[in-house]
Amino acid sequence: MQLMDSHIHLDRYPMDEVDKLVSGWREDGIAGVVAVSMNLASAYRTLELKQRYPEFIYAAVGYHPEQPLPCPGELDELISLLYKERKMIDAVGEVGLPHYNLEAVRELAAYRELLAQFALLSVKLDLPLVLHAVHDKAALAVEVLLLHGVRKAHFHWLKAPDEVVDRIIEHGYYISVTPEVCYRERDRRLARRVPLSHLLLETDGPWPHHGPFAGKMTTPLFLRKSIAAVAKLHGILPEEAAAASSQAVQNLYGQLGE
Repeated sequence: MQLMDSHIHLDRYPMDEVDKLVSGWREDGIAGVVAVSMNLASAYRTLELKQRYPEFIYAAVGYHPEQPLPCPGELDELISLLYKERKMIDAVGEVGLPHYNLEAVRELAAYRELLAQFALLSVKLDLPLVLHAVHDKAALAVEVLLLHGVRKAHFHWLKAPDEVVDRIIEHGYYISVTPEVCYRERDRRLARRVPLSHLLLETDGPWPHHGPFAGKMTTPLFLRKSIAAVAKLHGILPEEAAAASSQAVQNLYGQLGE
């Protein structure tokens, strides 16, 4: 049973251990990961990893919204990097709107403009957009995407009202659930609501999780329990759920190694 982690911060794992980790994950059935970036330095590290594992990593370049706005120089270099390394880049992300950082939320208009810039880039470069947009910010993000004609988008670890979830699904965007689907009812409800064709699995590693994962280093191997939970929620076999999830990742991000 092959699985794909649709959202992981691979560059935040100990760099001297990544070779061993990736080798172990692949041996245990992880077929690929979508490695997202936090900022410019993170983007460079992610692309270095992509060069080392081109048939295992989908690389995303972006700027996480739960941090101070990028200075003009950093943003210019990020945009330049997206153009320069377009053939090696598989998505624009992680980008979106702040919710947890109250200092950032006070400048929401500026972050919305930044998201609009990334949305336009995703359209121009024909790359999926990887989104951090939760609770009341999810609806705002959808408006930005529709305004700028974004066709391919992935709302990671989504937390949003049912009507916003339905709108995301209506426009053909993808939604992912984390290992919380194994122990949190909110995530179970979301996993039931999203069609398997547009439901992705992620860990958001190395972010820690609770329940059966408490005290453990987050890795893509957690997806084994996640896929079992999703299969049960949809009334199908884990192998069927795994195949659907992997196909959804490929439909959004393309074939690895191409």
